[in-house]
Amino acid sequence: MSTVVFIHGAWVTPACWNNFIDRFTKRGYECIAPAWPRKDQSIERLRADPSRLAGLGVQEIVDRYDGIIRDQAEPPMLVGHAFGGMFVQMLLDRGLGSAGVAIDSAPPRGVFATELSVFRANLPVLMQPGARKGVVRMTYPQFRYGFANMLTEADAQNAYERHVVPETGRIFFQVALGAKAVEVHFGNATRKPLLMIAGEDDHVVAAGLNRSNFRKYGRSRARTDFKEFPGRCHWLIEQKGWEQVADFAATWFESVAS
Repeated sequence: MSTVVFIHGAWVTPACWNNFIDRFTKRGYECIAPAWPRKDQSIERLRADPSRLAGLGVQEIVDRYDGIIRDQAEPPMLVGHAFGGMFVQMLLDRGLGSAGVAIDSAPPRGVFATELSVFRANLPVLMQPGARKGVVRMTYPQFRYGFANMLTEADAQNAYERHVVPETGRIFFQVALGAKAVEVHFGNATRKPLLMIAGEDDHVVAAGLNRSNFRKYGRSRARTDFKEFPGRCHWLIEQKGWEQVADFAATWFESVAS
């Protein structure tokens, strides 16, 4: 039985993967969804006291998943959303995993945004007092615009109340400043297959930003595929029709494993 490691993004916990895990399990996969370091607590505790997240950076997060992946009996498949998608790219670059799917991936070093929606969605985070070394929070209006712009008001409210937690501010600055900590060697010819999935109407990580990321792999001999889902926002892992995204990823895994 193949193992899939699910890697969540910023502002949420592994609970965001519950639907995907159920879907993949029914297809015969063994699924694990570890939390980021310092986030292995209940949503309620993280909301009540997020202070332990202050200073958490990309290196610490990726190193944790590095250890988890190496502990598996066989190289697992990797699925990541948003920052988790960028971590999938970084882990594959390290030679880990048998294949990876990066959904609405945050941009690694050298991939630049030009879309206004990306700046509008992300600047409020960077501008919070003490954000670089401290903890940041996302308001519902920010979540509504950035994550859930294609959801109904009721569904957006429900997603915010069930999932959103405070976050370390450091990681946003590492991406915004193109720090070496978020570097990927795009020309790595020994990397395992990668599928990048974008949502057409994503405001946080615009589809064009994902396409720019995909094009960075153009000179690599390693397999890299791209799929854009129309009418999907950043929260496409729970948005109506999420099953199509999950099934596409699972079928792709089966195609590269055959």
